[in-house]
Amino acid sequence: MVQQASGVAIRDRLAGLTPQDDEVLRLVGGHLGSLAATDLGRYSRAGFERTNDTWAARKQDLTRQSSSRWAGALTKGTHDQYALARRSQFAYRDKLADGVRMLLHRLSLTVGEKGTKGKPGGYRSQTEWFNKSRRLHILKARLAAVEDDIATGRVHVVRGGKKLARSRHHLAAAQLTETGWHERWEAARWFLSADGESGKRFGNETIRVTPDGDVSIKLPKPLQYLANAPHGRYVLSARVTFPYRGAEWADRITANRAVAYEIHLDVLKGRWHLTASWKRSAIQAIPLEAARAGGLIGVDTNADHFAAYRLDTHGNPVGNPHQFTYDLTGSADHRDAQMRHALSQLLRWATRTGVAAIAVEDLDFSNAKTREKFGRKKRFRHLIHGIPTAKVKARLVNMAAEHGLTLIAVDAAYTTKWGAEHWKTPLTNSRRAMTRHDAAGIAIGRRALGHPIRRRTKPPRHHQSDGGGHRTVQAESGTPGREGLRRTRNGTSPQRAATGRAVTAENQRAQDRSGHATEHESWQQDSLPLSF
Repeated sequence: MVQQASGVAIRDRLAGLTPQDDEVLRLVGGHLGSLAATDLGRYSRAGFERTNDTWAARKQDLTRQSSSRWAGALTKGTHDQYALARRSQFAYRDKLADGVRMLLHRLSLTVGEKGTKGKPGGYRSQTEWFNKSRRLHILKARLAAVEDDIATGRVHVVRGGKKLARSRHHLAAAQLTETGWHERWEAARWFLSADGESGKRFGNETIRVTPDGDVSIKLPKPLQYLANAPHGRYVLSARVTFPYRGAEWADRITANRAVAYEIHLDVLKGRWHLTASWKRSAIQAIPLEAARAGGLIGVDTNADHFAAYRLDTHGNPVGNPHQFTYDLTGSADHRDAQMRHALSQLLRWATRTGVAAIAVEDLDFSNAKTREKFGRKKRFRHLIHGIPTAKVKARLVNMAAEHGLTLIAVDAAYTTKWGAEHWKTPLTNSRRAMTRHDAAGIAIGRRALGHPIRRRTKPPRHHQSDGGGHRTVQAESGTPGREGLRRTRNGTSPQRAATGRAVTAENQRAQDRSGHATEHESWQQDSLPLSF
């Protein structure tokens, strides 16, 4: 089983803001953003010299320049950003270490030496070997620097993003003007977010949204002269409605349950938006047997589509395969929308079929993404990078929980190979076109149900009748001879039986011809094959 869903986020536009509202939001965001940058730099340079006393001192300094609630939001944001940077630091170290190990392995082999299963061979030429030896020194230097930062607790964070910061030196390539870049840079460094507090009015005292949609902000102390409401608050002219999940949001704030809010500006469109988010309640885990009871859907994740197949409780494919495509090129927003749309289609189909679970592969390409392992296989590396495994699992967990579906993660070993070998050809006909990805969905589903993927050995095709044994019989796991050939009714092996009509499994005469006994007599297939 995979992890539970983590949270929900909804967004609505702050339409109808006055010029004064826009000015107040910009002043508050800029003031709090400068405090957040100062606090993050102070916290990042502190190394491991962090105690409750240092945290209290930081919060007191921020409180004097804002308020106690804004100080709490700023310090929490600093801690979250530092923790994210540390996780990325460890991931980068592991990636560099994998690259160094692979380079050392391939450089230790002779030029042109072939690789073994699971490990690549030597480099193709002496020139490539020399270039890779130079790259080894570069990776070792980077690894040493990262390990030094990890040992001292330092992180390198840019508020606003390194990508946007670097584009300042390449405005033409980024298709930006200097003024446009400054607008984006300032908006990215603003701080207008506050975590919720359960038990407080409407779940948040810093940024408060009433059930009627009125939005008010607690102003920092230096800006309280701008207040248009009691207690140093500023009420915006815009109202929010949250068309999506608005009822769920209203239930939470009416019960004074915590809701976090963030206000941000879309510089390109000149629009302000408000995002509300909250943690989901703990989901009751169900036993694996209950999830399997009504069958499930096996999903094979690929670089451009999901291949899904429904299976019953016995592991038999039901109906036809379904494919849900997506395009992961373009901007991050486009990719996210494409992924969300494909998953929504998948979950709606799963809900219509009545299954209780979806089986997915537990994929992790962290070790396979390094270019040191696959060398010049750029197409394969791009394919691996194109499969959004982490995003799929994280988003699928959240979205499946809303549809009441359970996720089952299975080992991905040999699912595509065995699926294509044992299920693609038998299910392909004039009305159904099967791909190896569709067959992989069957293999994933059967593994989640606890059934073997591989079918019994196919008998020799010395003719099209059943002389080689019934090809559709399935034996239970552990039955002696289940992978062998089926015996005929008289107990003789098909290979040793004499040729002619006598070898066709007791003359079944299944050729739709008149005068044959099979048209007037009942016939029942034997039970599971006997062992001899």
